[in-house]
Amino acid sequence: MPETTAEILERVALIPVLRARNAKQAHAVVQAMLAGGVAVVEVTMTVPGAVDLLRELKNEYGTKCLLGSGTVTTADQAEATIEAGAEFVVSPSFHPAVIAVTKAHKKLSIPGALTPTEIITAWNEGADYVKVFPCSAMGGASYLSSLLAPFPHLKLIPTGGITHHNATSFLEAGAKAIGVGGDLVNLAAIDQGKPEVITDAARAYLKVIAAFRERAHSSR
Repeated sequence: MPETTAEILERVALIPVLRARNAKQAHAVVQAMLAGGVAVVEVTMTVPGAVDLLRELKNEYGTKCLLGSGTVTTADQAEATIEAGAEFVVSPSFHPAVIAVTKAHKKLSIPGALTPTEIITAWNEGADYVKVFPCSAMGGASYLSSLLAPFPHLKLIPTGGITHHNATSFLEAGAKAIGVGGDLVNLAAIDQGKPEVITDAARAYLKVIAAFRERAHSSR
């Protein structure tokens, strides 16, 4: 059986957040990440022509890359990005209408929340995962651990302030995946004609995740 979207997300355990300034830059970033083995990308609505970009990426990469939409705050945005090819929909905050549309299309819903009340409310509304954002502003991995102590059943994806240097601490705290921005999606590297910087960063993240899993497996 083919992997589900949730299985792919948890296997890769990494969601690069793409906030490119134009389509050309975005395509270059995705190509560089794929070269490094990362086949998941979240295209945010802050990218000019984000819906068209999603459609282009879907046509170009098909099943080679799992596409999601980000910074989605309205039902219309959710509808448009899903139609364009998004398999998961991410929001920086909690929007019941976005969750409803996403679930109606049988796609993964990942609303954003920060406090315990916000997080459990989003979960009870039907979220598949909850994006804890901005996690670093609340103490990072230790905050994630604190949230999961009373709510061990929650599936949390911390985002904000995560680098390949501290990624392990978030995985150890119980993150199902991590959301990563500029530390991986390095737009300056593309502008400088150095896509290998992104490719190398992608490999570094995957190495960190693999090492964490190996340690976790050996300690059982």
